[in-house]
Amino acid sequence: MYPNNRWLVLAIVTSTLFLIVIDMTVLYTALPHIMQDLDGTAADKLWIINAYPLVVAGLLPGAGILSDRLGHKRLFISGLPMFALASWCAAYSPTAGLLIASRVFLAVGAAMMMPATLAIVRHIFSDERERALAIGIWAAVASGAAALGPVLGGVLLEYFWWGSVFLINVPVAMVVLPFACWLIPHHDGNRQRTFDLVGSLQIMFGLVGVVFALKELSHINASLFSAAAAAIIGALFLTLFVRRQQRAVQPMIDFSLFRNGGFSGGVVIAIVSGVALTGVELVLTQRLQLVLNMSPLMSALIMLPLPVAAVLAAPLAGVLLPRYGERSVIMSSFAISLLGIISMLVLFNRGVAWQMLAMFVTGGGFGAMFTAASTAIMLNTPEEKAGMVAAIEDVSWELGGVLGVTLLGGIMTAVYSYGLTLPDGLVNGEAAYDSIDEALRIAAGMGSERAHWLIVLAQAAFDRAYLAVLGSAAVLLFITFLVLRRVLRPAHCSGQ
Repeated sequence: MYPNNRWLVLAIVTSTLFLIVIDMTVLYTALPHIMQDLDGTAADKLWIINAYPLVVAGLLPGAGILSDRLGHKRLFISGLPMFALASWCAAYSPTAGLLIASRVFLAVGAAMMMPATLAIVRHIFSDERERALAIGIWAAVASGAAALGPVLGGVLLEYFWWGSVFLINVPVAMVVLPFACWLIPHHDGNRQRTFDLVGSLQIMFGLVGVVFALKELSHINASLFSAAAAAIIGALFLTLFVRRQQRAVQPMIDFSLFRNGGFSGGVVIAIVSGVALTGVELVLTQRLQLVLNMSPLMSALIMLPLPVAAVLAAPLAGVLLPRYGERSVIMSSFAISLLGIISMLVLFNRGVAWQMLAMFVTGGGFGAMFTAASTAIMLNTPEEKAGMVAAIEDVSWELGGVLGVTLLGGIMTAVYSYGLTLPDGLVNGEAAYDSIDEALRIAAGMGSERAHWLIVLAQAAFDRAYLAVLGSAAVLLFITFLVLRRVLRPAHCSGQ
């Protein structure tokens, strides 16, 4: 059945992929409203964002093994109802703690489905050119969803409450489920593949520890003891995970795959692009609303060129890959992304049209980068490890998102906190130094003149943080460009 329905199957799996990826970034626009309604702290803000990608990244290697063991279709359709139920719980969470718990539940369903989406695409498209185009479309949806998240969040918040950013998942998942059961071809899994629960917990605890340490260091009154303890614990669990995988007969992650230059290059591209895109989107959405005083809808419209360009560029890159090779497309996409971010940096105080043009260039580069990374990862590995390889790719994207929020978000917090200088007696306590959200909340309860000065100083400090994040993202892309230029030689990226 599937040769005639392969494009319908692609539509099914990519529609679900859209929901999975968009839940990483859709909260950025909604964060100010969530923090206000749930009276969340700065720590709550971190975990509301990071709980989802962290748990997904921790579970994906094991989910990839389960996908190979049980069959990609079976795991995919099992994750859909769980994803829908968790979305419902998140939408109606009355406290920040319950919202974080719902995001963890949501991540379990997403981790079950995500490796299967790309593995299914690889199985049903046997023609090389069709497969390249299909992966390009898959990457277009992934990159477009990541970039579209804040835009969709802004549109929904203009007319509904913040819970709507989760609730939209429910009807889509329920509509997709029967079509998935009917149209996706069944492939028998390899029952000899074993699921490693201990390994899954090791990598998840390791990532949580490292992320907590990095976030703690961004605070103005950081506890060096807490940061060091978390870093040691995280590094210990990650070390145990690597050693366990190296000894395992059937590892969750086969580290020998990284000997292939095309595969390892694709993983690096996925992580770096995830860091840069997520960090830039996080700080951009905050600036549009909290510094430029735009409504969620206006912020969404301003950011629209970013996802539009990503969606257009990703399938175009899939068409160009067989003709020009992976290396040429990768290098070009990095150069375009770097040009876009530098343009955002230079034009940040210019007119809206100039800024939107810079976002369009940035989005185009990232869209092409997503396709190039996906192709390099999937087509430089054996087909019998499709689930594992798809999981490694998905972990790379999710890990990039987590690091983007943690590292670039940490730079944003640190530059804001250390750059904010308030006159003595203007505010009581140090809450205003934690985030611009806190400063604006404090200003709302002050007299007009004092509030005006607090807002002006806080917004100026955040602008410095905004520029620091864009500059850091540009430096990261430039260094990676230089490294890949040497690592990805033409022999590894001929497209053959």
